[in-house]
Amino acid sequence: MTTQVQPTDKAVAHSLAFLQALLGDYHPRDFSVRLWDGSQWPAETISPRFTLILKHPGALRQMFRDTTTDLCLGEAYVYDDFDIEGDIEATFPVADYLMGLDWSLTTRLRMGWELLHLPGKREHSGDGRRAATLSGQPHSVERDRQAVTYHYDVSNDFYALWLDRRMVYSCAYFASPDEDLDTAQERKLDYICRKLRLRSNERLLDIGCGWGGLVIHAAQHYGVDALGITLSRPQAELANERIRQAGLGDRCRVEVRDYRELDEPEGFDKLVSVGMFEHVGEALLPVYFRQAWRLLRPGGAFLNHGIARRATDPLPKGPTFSDRYVFPDGELVPINVTLHHAEEAGFEVRDVESLREHYALTLRHWVRRLEAHHEQALQVVDEPTYRVWRLFMSGSAYGFSVGRLNVYQALLVKPDQGDSRLPLTRADWYA
Repeated sequence: MTTQVQPTDKAVAHSLAFLQALLGDYHPRDFSVRLWDGSQWPAETISPRFTLILKHPGALRQMFRDTTTDLCLGEAYVYDDFDIEGDIEATFPVADYLMGLDWSLTTRLRMGWELLHLPGKREHSGDGRRAATLSGQPHSVERDRQAVTYHYDVSNDFYALWLDRRMVYSCAYFASPDEDLDTAQERKLDYICRKLRLRSNERLLDIGCGWGGLVIHAAQHYGVDALGITLSRPQAELANERIRQAGLGDRCRVEVRDYRELDEPEGFDKLVSVGMFEHVGEALLPVYFRQAWRLLRPGGAFLNHGIARRATDPLPKGPTFSDRYVFPDGELVPINVTLHHAEEAGFEVRDVESLREHYALTLRHWVRRLEAHHEQALQVVDEPTYRVWRLFMSGSAYGFSVGRLNVYQALLVKPDQGDSRLPLTRADWYA
């Protein structure tokens, strides 16, 4: 175990006193803390899972200036008030513990006293990723374009560093925990196609198609005529380039278009939406499902794949780190809310499957690949952007692993005078 270095100045002493008051009852403390002068608060375990590094005397004051949400902690990490060496996902049980503390007035005063003895706000440079500033009515077409651009137009090259070779930015489907990411993502694409029971020459619409991985797979292996739509122009440009390289220009294409702007009188045989649903917003779910109903031909199927929150969890009391730096205007709704709106629009719910554990595995792959490409990432994005993705993907992996987050594939159909056109069993999904 590391030997604790004696404090060399008052800021170190106040920082160690604050940490003791904050985490003195957290056992076993499986991490260490290293201060800017080399002082150590050693872990209680022989092999610490991570080291929290306070980068300057005012770090703790930056981190805990507001304890109602995770925003201050996230910003302090992104702008290098502190760093994390080791397993970053292991920090989130500690964050849960802190958010669950019910401090007495005496404790709050004592801890506030220690923080007030630390230097105040440190000015950060204006460089790097900043909090999103969107304008207009929430979930209007124009504001949704701003939100999507903020997240997805960071850099195609950045995403390519840590996604699979098809650049599928959604939950993979693993046969075993040790399977590689490329194989699991290809299995997910094919699983979706089998759930939809795609047939040659059917028309497929992919709402929120990303870099085109699913439309390319469906056209190559199932012979469909596929249209993908996205609000990100860089995504569409790379997707269409990949379509050209695959020689599929006559079978599929990707367009920059909002789902509400799509007017296709011929309709589609099948619809799919993977990882876009979180951007719709609960107030717009009736619009979303009614538009899907209009676009889908009678007897058609719609697979809606989206992240959900637990119905029993309270909503945050204020803006979260994800709201400001990751998915502005993103909303997670419980699965029962999703299905209610789908049925209200006329859909029949035929199957609902949770892939929760699969998303935790996927995110851990992404985090490891991102960390392994840290230096390459800094050639195309700045350090704060790298840290945003490292933090939010690790936190999401933890959220899925403990059940706070879930991801569901809901198979919906538009019956043709009562005929669902589905077989009696799911056996063909697993053939």
